Amino acid sequence: MTHLTAPLHMVTRFAPSPTGLLHVGHGWSALMAMDLARTSGGAFRLRIEDIDGTRSRPEHVAGIMADLTWLGVDWDGEVVFQSRRLDQYDAALARLRAEGLLYPCFCTRADIQASLTAPHGPEGPVYPGTCRGLSEAERTRRIAAGEAHAWRIDMGRAGARAGALEWTALPFPVQAEPVEGRTVQIAAAALPHGDVVLARKDAPASYHLSCTLDDAAMGVTHVLRGDDLYGATHVHRLIQALLDLPSPTYIHHPLLLGADGKRLAKRDGAIALADLRRDGMDPAALAADLRAGRFPIGISLASA
Repeated sequence: MTHLTAPLHMVTRFAPSPTGLLHVGHGWSALMAMDLARTSGGAFRLRIEDIDGTRSRPEHVAGIMADLTWLGVDWDGEVVFQSRRLDQYDAALARLRAEGLLYPCFCTRADIQASLTAPHGPEGPVYPGTCRGLSEAERTRRIAAGEAHAWRIDMGRAGARAGALEWTALPFPVQAEPVEGRTVQIAAAALPHGDVVLARKDAPASYHLSCTLDDAAMGVTHVLRGDDLYGATHVHRLIQALLDLPSPTYIHHPLLLGADGKRLAKRDGAIALADLRRDGMDPAALAADLRAGRFPIGISLASA
């Protein structure tokens, strides 16, 4: 794999998708990731995850940068755009296919819902493996016919290949002084995710694959992200093991909740940084409040 940097110091990152406006929760997370790097004399990077062709918008990219700059979030080096790294995703997929760890899945969402017999995993219903048993001839015929398909990882084979997985997790809140992290250990074969998608029908790579490859290429040493992505870390550690990539230290922070008790989300009209900027809020005061764990009225921190 081609590495963008090879730093010897702490590197953190913020990696939004340009599918809507950044909300207060995004700003809080970005500030924490930046501060973590700065207090350690390290680097803070910005990545734009813009490979969702149906939802990503150029105007949102400009909005993200304007909102972060307004809040006092500044990043080191050039912004990394996933849309410019498609060859890296293709190479990783080709390697995993050559090793017999991927298979094409022709199922639609309706097909999957109709055939579900497995329990839910960390990311919802576990794929029942409908296409895993297709013959190579059948797979080749359907691909040649232009039938839409995703690429799923065969968790059974991947788990047997990877064996035991472990990574370091730091507690939240993030401390200015170094603290000893705990080692998370799990057998790859015991991951409860099912055969997750690594290349979607409508995108060249899934979040799992692109995020893992990009963190390695950017030299990210510490990943700070929300609790909702804790389960994804298991999959990312598996991909790292399969592709001989380094494993960052992970920190998962609680999510912010709106007045309705639901997690803040772009699609639900959560308080946008752009709206606060337009309304004349003092960005330095907002940043100070967020750093102190004080949030705008109606927003609260989810309990552990």
